[in-house]
Amino acid sequence: MTTDDLMILLGGLKLSAWYAVLSIATGLPLGLVLGLLGTAPSRLVRWTTLAVVELLRGLPLLVVVYLIYFGLPSIDVVLDAGPALVTGLAISAAAYTSEIFRVGILDVPNGQREAARSLGLTGWHELRHVVLPQALSIVRLPVISFAVLIFQYTAIGFAIGLPELLARSYGIGSVTFDYLTVFLVAGGFYAAVSIVASALIHVLRRDKSGPAVLPA
Repeated sequence: MTTDDLMILLGGLKLSAWYAVLSIATGLPLGLVLGLLGTAPSRLVRWTTLAVVELLRGLPLLVVVYLIYFGLPSIDVVLDAGPALVTGLAISAAAYTSEIFRVGILDVPNGQREAARSLGLTGWHELRHVVLPQALSIVRLPVISFAVLIFQYTAIGFAIGLPELLARSYGIGSVTFDYLTVFLVAGGFYAAVSIVASALIHVLRRDKSGPAVLPA
């Protein structure tokens, strides 16, 4: 591989990372909302949310991206490849992390909720200042782990013509016919991001402290 080839791959890595950041920034808040709805007192809301989540979790990510990119134009909704990939990844992230958030919320001890009520906190303040800070502390490690998967899933952009890391690797290989080297280098980039995230998870696992309250 030449230096120019390496720079092309680094450009693809930056693009993949950017799509991952956008997907995570959109998908995690949606996942939190779905997780909250999945613990709602209303049985109708709770079961409807869980049904939607299970439906989305049952769809392969590639099918979701194809439905958005190729299917929506049939109803006059046209998205470019980048927004289509981000939308698909965000939907998948929301569906999967909603269960992480839901379990984290349910893991907050009832005693904490009872103490909040005994102090006269309203339902919203109880959720914001007591339940959510503890739930987010519980789920931070699995959420970071899933964020790494979202970065790896950006490779699906290759299927809709995005010039992300995998697509650029294939493009270089189709010219040089040295597919082994170029894909090994691309795999090394994916692995490097995963290793850094794993190191962060290890540090956070050693740090047992969590947020006491969310900002007012």
